[in-house]
Amino acid sequence: MSCGEPHETDCREVLAEVYLYLDLECADERRVLIRTHLDECGHCLREYGIEQEVKALVARCCGNETAPAQLRERLRVRLTELVVFESTESRELAD
Repeated sequence: MSCGEPHETDCREVLAEVYLYLDLECADERRVLIRTHLDECGHCLREYGIEQEVKALVARCCGNETAPAQLRERLRVRLTELVVFESTESRELAD
């Protein structure tokens, strides 16, 4: 998924790593690249905003509960697959 504008970091990369960014699980260098991209790309910022809201909702509903690492990884993989699928579907509709 790309907004069509040139960026140092590709939109697909940013959206694929947005969960790591939200969870503070990526290296500082990647955080800076992702934050810079979000600052200049309205499309990705909207996607990031949605993800941030979902994360806040889950945090409110689950309190201090922590999901097992295996479940978190399965969810991350599945959500990444959905983003890729949506991106592919959007491109096909645009063509």
